[in-house]
Amino acid sequence: MAATGTVTLGTSPGATGGDPRSTEKPLLTGSEIVCRALEDEGVDTVFGYPGGAVIPLYDALPRAGFHHVLVRFEQWAALAAEGYARATGKPGVCLVTSGPGATNLVTGLADAMLDSVPIVAITGQVIQPLIGRDAFQEVDITGITLPVTKHNYLVSRIQDLAPTFKEAFHIATTGRPGPVLIDIPKTLFLQKHEYAYPDSVYRRGYQPTSVPNMRQVRLAADAIKKARKPLIMAGHGIMLSGATDLFREFVEKTGIPVAHTLLGLGTFPESHPLGLGLMGMHGHKHVNDALDECDLLLNIGARFDDRATGQVSGFAPNAFVVHVDIDPAEIGKNVRTDVPVVGDALEVLKLLMPEVTEGRHDDWMAWIDSRRDRALDEALEERPAWPEPYTIIKAIAEATSGEAIVTTDVGQHQMWAAQHFGFDHPDRWITSGGLGTMGFGLPSAVGAKIGRPDLEVWSVIGDGGFQMSSNELATAVQENLDINIAVINNGYLGMVRQWQDLFHAKNYSEVKIGAPQFEKLAEAYGITGITVRSDAEIRPAIERARSIRGPVLIDFVIEPEANVWPIVPPGAANSGMLHQQRFEG
Repeated sequence: MAATGTVTLGTSPGATGGDPRSTEKPLLTGSEIVCRALEDEGVDTVFGYPGGAVIPLYDALPRAGFHHVLVRFEQWAALAAEGYARATGKPGVCLVTSGPGATNLVTGLADAMLDSVPIVAITGQVIQPLIGRDAFQEVDITGITLPVTKHNYLVSRIQDLAPTFKEAFHIATTGRPGPVLIDIPKTLFLQKHEYAYPDSVYRRGYQPTSVPNMRQVRLAADAIKKARKPLIMAGHGIMLSGATDLFREFVEKTGIPVAHTLLGLGTFPESHPLGLGLMGMHGHKHVNDALDECDLLLNIGARFDDRATGQVSGFAPNAFVVHVDIDPAEIGKNVRTDVPVVGDALEVLKLLMPEVTEGRHDDWMAWIDSRRDRALDEALEERPAWPEPYTIIKAIAEATSGEAIVTTDVGQHQMWAAQHFGFDHPDRWITSGGLGTMGFGLPSAVGAKIGRPDLEVWSVIGDGGFQMSSNELATAVQENLDINIAVINNGYLGMVRQWQDLFHAKNYSEVKIGAPQFEKLAEAYGITGITVRSDAEIRPAIERARSIRGPVLIDFVIEPEANVWPIVPPGAANSGMLHQQRFEG
């Protein structure tokens, strides 16, 4: 659902019209109302950057009951809010000014929209008499963000402020989660009105389905009982619904192996015998082979993204498809579905569990195991002169016992981390999935660490993406955050170079990227920098970083032309994936 426009709310619980001077309740400024609304929603952190249209709101922040984190660029406010939301399960909040402040949020909102992350974004707007007159720092941010928000508002009356916030948080966190934007003219921050926060929200046009149709659940159960080679496609929706514990019970009861989408990593332990690992473009060979062979594909909480399916006509060609999703628009959109089940993953699993029987699929599991890429596994044990990317990822996983939150940017390092960290816990893998936003890794780590200070946080990022958001080192220092940053440094825009290598005759066009000496850059920000140039230095550097309180940056200088294997070529089905020995041999 996406909507926009000037908001004039009707009578809502707790919202009153008329002359506020006729009540005995104290009058609050619009700025104070915003702060009170955030407090009543349980918000403890806001990521933001001040500017002209929100100066009155920032005037009220010192008296507010939440912490403001000053980022170094507005886009990072949105991505930090995403990291916070993904790590905590609570909505993230960001706050910026009008004009360029608001437009700089757009990429972060699009990222949250595609990955179904609950965000409430607050933007300032010019004073009401100047709206539509091309005033200084005026843009139509509700119009701009219409395609990349679940809903947005331009508030026109101060009495609508509190009800708007109540509704915004409700929409952001229910149904399929997503970003909601509230645009507030500077005029409203200065006006006064009584404060009354609604107890509930009712919007006739917004009634998401959480509990599924029982007939569809029984059809899904019947398909599971009949299958001989079943496979589960585990998506982000399992995590978003809080269903990971019940999902594990379901998997163990039915004995069905689990393939993970990129954002589904952590929904089921990869170390479990039924956990197969990553599927799709850079998925494991045995996982994609299982997709080709399965006779039932049970998709729970994923949207059949093209990076997961490859060429749709060749995706799971033998499978009867059951698709569980809270968003009915996703069912049948990309892949033909035999049994659609619309509902929240947790609610679906609650109803499905009593309908399925205990099961084992030993022959099927043995076949999947026989399809593992043993040659690649052996290659990973080699110790080359350069620090090996797989070894770096595995060393971080071993040092942290797999308990750390890992954030990434986008590219080769992201795929190496997804393939080889081995995620056994929910809400520990934070990456940009649908939008593929470079610069995501460091600001999302800031948000994740603030949201979960009890957990170790590692940001695994490339040298290209890091140079987009390296200014967030200043935020990490200012907030005294204990974040470890692993830069996988190959001197290239690695994933683009890999495609040019494999599919464009090694025409390395504009992918060689220079960089500062990252160790010295870290020192300039007042933090510890470490450079690693050999495999032998990997583990000592990781242990040193873990022993230091505060941000630490490790520059892992790897082989410039290291590739991610396997890979599904553009336009090919998953069955056409290329393997290192096949491609280079």
